[in-house]
Amino acid sequence: MEASEIDIKEKVPASKKLQAADAEKLLEGASKLIAMKGKKVTEFSVAKSVPEEAIAATLGPTGNMRAPTARIGKTILVGFNEDVFTKFFG
Repeated sequence: MEASEIDIKEKVPASKKLQAADAEKLLEGASKLIAMKGKKVTEFSVAKSVPEEAIAATLGPTGNMRAPTARIGKTILVGFNEDVFTKFFG
């Protein structure tokens, strides 16, 4: 199987602590948020409005955004789940 090439438009170092306001800004223009934590995968529709539960799902216990975070088109992925990443990245 041939590896896919990923075009990274912006990298943000983990030392930059992104919080709820940053998460809300990131979700602007998105239609779907997929928040992952291990086997738990939760999808939110954020096209018309961003529910508070969606913002909360992007944050870890310290109140900072969870990593990794990626935008693929109008979908935002937050956290990691192997099945979801395989679906998006092959």
